[in-house]
Amino acid sequence: MTTISTRATGSWTSAPGLPAAATWYGQHDNAVPLSDTGALLVAGGADSTGAAVSQAAVRDATAGTWVPVGALNTPRRLHTLTLLANGKVLATGGTSGASRGAPALATTELYDPATHAWTPSGSMVGARAGHSAVLLADGKVLVAGGTAVRSAQTTKALHTAELYDPAAGTWSAAGDMTEARTGHTAVPLAGGAVLVCGGTAPVGSADDPSLAFCELYDSGTKKWAPTGSLRAPRSHHQATKLSDTKVLVTGGSALGAPGGGPFDPFSQRTAELYDLASGVWSPAKDMPSGRALHRALPFGPHGVLVVGGAADDKDEAGYRSAVLYDAEADAWSPVAGLAEGRWAFAAAALPGGEVLVTGGTARTGTAAADPDLPELTASTEIFTAGGAS
Repeated sequence: MTTISTRATGSWTSAPGLPAAATWYGQHDNAVPLSDTGALLVAGGADSTGAAVSQAAVRDATAGTWVPVGALNTPRRLHTLTLLANGKVLATGGTSGASRGAPALATTELYDPATHAWTPSGSMVGARAGHSAVLLADGKVLVAGGTAVRSAQTTKALHTAELYDPAAGTWSAAGDMTEARTGHTAVPLAGGAVLVCGGTAPVGSADDPSLAFCELYDSGTKKWAPTGSLRAPRSHHQATKLSDTKVLVTGGSALGAPGGGPFDPFSQRTAELYDLASGVWSPAKDMPSGRALHRALPFGPHGVLVVGGAADDKDEAGYRSAVLYDAEADAWSPVAGLAEGRWAFAAAALPGGEVLVTGGTARTGTAAADPDLPELTASTEIFTAGGAS
């Protein structure tokens, strides 16, 4: 049985909104902290029609406002954004199309905070969207998986991986993953390991099967090896690093068909913990309610803040709820809810123990004013711990 506090704490404060509403459906397209002052970058994403956008904005840490900056050279959604050791931000791949079968991009570009401009940074070995990107200890970036359209009717997941060297500005092939996947999570861990888990393997239907299989990348050997599988297949989940050897995975889309356990028509409420030393996943306490397309961020010395989300991206209103996980107690506590529910949004930690969320999808289908046009939001909210709501 899940143990939670009955008292919601903390508060959300409205803050200046984005210059234009956008939504981010990828796992690695989140807001990027540019410094430890609270400056953030958001770039790309999709508009209410599902079309990729080129807009980018930076949050001014002093004024707390979002300022438009140089647009991406190529509109992108399902791309990745990675802060490099030199302070620049690398955008990779994605797609410029709105449809499921839109071709993926191989192009990449760099954002320079000093000039607020994007410059091309060569092309990846292969085009991909819905992939992962992780900064390694040596300053290189590991990109893995994703999808690339083979024909107008066929989209297949990729098992390829590659490395970006910022010093040389070049891309080179890395070892192939043991499993093709897209929409997965990737987390850097101790000893140069990178944990990749979940995602989907497209089979050409609207409901691609979620994956439980996980694997580890060894930065020294540039090889992949299987590790323990998730206790439940997951996509549209979140993987949050608790320490150099521990990872918490939360939620995800509902299983498409009954598996070994009871069928849950809603998003998963389960959570689980990965231990690098043993390579084993163990159950964590269930969240108070299930969710997918949410964001989860480290919060405090032993916590993870899980915010927003939805059960599905069709005929849905975004969740306002937020919950806090205590890794030491293996317990969940409710915190104050958002003023505006949302999913597929951007989120980042701010100095002083605050968390910012911005943008995302608020309503779709029968839950929206126009069933044919999803409602996006440009609003921004900031969470502050302490006190009762």
